[in-house]
Amino acid sequence: MVRRVLVGLLFLLIPALVHGQDKTWQAGVAKTVITPREYMWMSGYGGRNKPAEGRVHDLWAKALVLQDTAGKRCVIVTMDLVGIDRTLSDEVCADIKKHHGFDRNEIMLSVSHTHCGPVVGRNLFSMYNLDDKQTKLVRDYTQDLHMKLVDVVGAAAKNLQPANVSWATGFATFATNRRENVEKNVPELRALGKLKGPVDHDVPVLCVRSPVADASGSSNVRAIVFGYACHATVMDFYLWSGDYPGFAQLELEKRYPNATALFFAGCGADQNPLPRRKNELAEAYGKQLAEAVDQVLRAPMAPARPSLKAAYATVDIPFGELPTREKVVQDTMSKDRFIVARAKSLLAELEKTGSLKRMYPYPVQAWRLGDDLTWIALGGEVTVEYSLRLKKELAAFPSPSGRGARGEAVWVAGYANDVMAYIPSLKVLKEGRYEGDTSMIYYGMPCAWGPRIEELIVAAVHREVARVRK
Repeated sequence: MVRRVLVGLLFLLIPALVHGQDKTWQAGVAKTVITPREYMWMSGYGGRNKPAEGRVHDLWAKALVLQDTAGKRCVIVTMDLVGIDRTLSDEVCADIKKHHGFDRNEIMLSVSHTHCGPVVGRNLFSMYNLDDKQTKLVRDYTQDLHMKLVDVVGAAAKNLQPANVSWATGFATFATNRRENVEKNVPELRALGKLKGPVDHDVPVLCVRSPVADASGSSNVRAIVFGYACHATVMDFYLWSGDYPGFAQLELEKRYPNATALFFAGCGADQNPLPRRKNELAEAYGKQLAEAVDQVLRAPMAPARPSLKAAYATVDIPFGELPTREKVVQDTMSKDRFIVARAKSLLAELEKTGSLKRMYPYPVQAWRLGDDLTWIALGGEVTVEYSLRLKKELAAFPSPSGRGARGEAVWVAGYANDVMAYIPSLKVLKEGRYEGDTSMIYYGMPCAWGPRIEELIVAAVHREVARVRK
């Protein structure tokens, strides 16, 4: 009799337990070292004249898979690298789809933009004059990275466990608008409260926690995803380093030993960590950022309902006035080696196809977590005015009842899926200088972007966000 009662109670409890599990996120996280095995050429600075000579700490690729109650999955992959190109991105995503079943809109590839990582694929390749040995090292490293990225997503997907997901936004102030402030004057200007130019000091934080603490009673924080809109350019030496984002991740993993910390770069193309050029500053900025994240984690955070929506598209962005063949040939004889490198690449394109491409397929991605968080990912080195504009325009979301609008958190990542060039706002494009014009040389692009760049990207973002907010 007692046995029959216990069995009956068990059958009554099973649906409730299953139903409870259905209302819970599933999350899996994994990481892998991507520090080059050999000392090869470093990316980010054209003035380097030799390969790396050592390391401050390892470089990492990390993956976080989230799955909602309907079985919808998304994965963010973060990398301690300056950038990846479109070819590598497309090939990696195709293999993630083939081996692990993620659609393109469900995969976000994000780089920290550390300038103390290796050259990868064709990213910024016009910046370097590599010999055959270094060219082979780049090719071999890129192939190895490809496999590691696919594998780390697989490892995270196999490690799905029930989880609570929450979010909030912190604040850190070391990012400085480098177009509007002379670097040497920044400490004094900061002390006087006279720094100029737009900045985005928000620190978005996503936290994944186990529903209960583990058997040891230690923290139940499993993954911490956080971002900041600032160049990772504190250091320019010959040592592998994640720069301040690397130090921030290490500090958070020290504070939360059971957690994996994942950093994504915001729209910080015109933002620098200032002052800089001392490794202790990179570590200090990393700790400052980690402290901002930690304060968020220790305060109440908004729970995200276990629901995911994802959208991805490319929009053709036109270049400005393309150079003539005569101009390209003339540039091959320039005294500037970077102009020569670009000209040779463009001349090869002309000889192969007969013309230069007038458009570039620019990636725009949008995710929606729960009911109140929209996460946008943009390709390239995006200037800060994009995030400020998009957060303002997309923060108000019509309520389901149709009565007015309710607030919506909007996060904007740059350096995602394809780092093809700087992405200036129209204002920066008109002003020119490095971010608006000459940086295109180092990316091998034929000329500056056309004047519709901001208009086209913002419109594409609105379209993709509308899709995930349906």
